[in-house]
Amino acid sequence: MAVKVFMLVMSDSHIRERIEWFPEEFINIFKGKIYDIVVHAGDLVDPEVLDFIKGLGRRIYVVKGNMDYLDLPEQEVFEVLGYRIGVVHGDQVRPRGNIQALTTLAKSMNVSILISGHTHSPFIATRSRILHVNPGSVTGIWGGGGSSPSPTFIELEIWSTGEITATLYELIEGRVTTSTQRFVIYPQS
Repeated sequence: MAVKVFMLVMSDSHIRERIEWFPEEFINIFKGKIYDIVVHAGDLVDPEVLDFIKGLGRRIYVVKGNMDYLDLPEQEVFEVLGYRIGVVHGDQVRPRGNIQALTTLAKSMNVSILISGHTHSPFIATRSRILHVNPGSVTGIWGGGGSSPSPTFIELEIWSTGEITATLYELIEGRVTTSTQRFVIYPQS
């Protein structure tokens, strides 16, 4: 029987520094679900964000962004159903979001899935058998360099069968839209 792990992936909230709180529409979605894992790829900024996300999932992984002064790790690596998953903020590579540089980083971390942020624009892509997941900014707040003006986050369903489903949520003019992509990536042996 196939086993599924359900993950919430967010980044770049910049709470209290650039915006007061998460969009209410997203809070309603978060609280209506039970996540196995919650990942925040940095730039939480306010410690209240950490307290909030601790209540959203059974396990949490949070990394330090370039605007964080919280005591957080620069990167995390954890395993889910045989997949090694890495989390970084993304400010380790230039230019922002450079997929080749992120792929090199993922290989150095020995992960098959790399979650990053920093761009404030979401993307889901594969390169060299590595799945890259960037949830954009969960508050839609401005960032340095070509960011998306819409709040976004991603839900991942990781299956023991090798299938990964990535659903991007985007808040546009008060309405939440979704788009889903499916990938088959086999875990490391």
